[in-house]
Amino acid sequence: MTTTEWITDIALVLVVFRQLREGRLDRKTFLIPLGIVAFVAYSYLDSVPTGGNDLVLIAALAGAGAVLGIAGGVYTRIRPLDGHLMIKAGAVSAILWVLGMGARMGFQVWVEHGGGADDVARFSVAHHITGGQAWVTAFVLMAVTEVVTRVATIYVRSRVRAGAPASAASAASSGSAAPVLDRTA
Repeated sequence: MTTTEWITDIALVLVVFRQLREGRLDRKTFLIPLGIVAFVAYSYLDSVPTGGNDLVLIAALAGAGAVLGIAGGVYTRIRPLDGHLMIKAGAVSAILWVLGMGARMGFQVWVEHGGGADDVARFSVAHHITGGQAWVTAFVLMAVTEVVTRVATIYVRSRVRAGAPASAASAASSGSAAPVLDRTA
């Protein structure tokens, strides 16, 4: 793995560790992880291989990323406090995030330094996967899908939470506005 790959993977893991402490839900909550995966996608997605069973591999790993991302977003706590929405990643959310990121990192280290290259090559031949670019694309799209679905789930939940009737009723009775997503950085 290159230094850039290590930094990118560690940055994505730190995004959730940062959310283990409760903080205000703001634009940074969405822009930082989306910016990181946009960089990753730009750096590694040259093409999407379509030969053999490449698309099956890509779809399977992207699907796994979607499941991890949605579950991670569901297990992230969002609550109103003093007119703001607060966010905190729960233990399940953090474990799922590290599991997804760690699996990708572990696979790459195993293939590059742990003798897994021959096993992956045999698997690829047996399952009609045309080459290394299919694996790169599949893992990159898994990461992108995990991040995008997690962020989207948190966004949808924050909109529902901000507009929830119970929140509006309690806000009206207390004379304060319903909690909103902070637009400040």
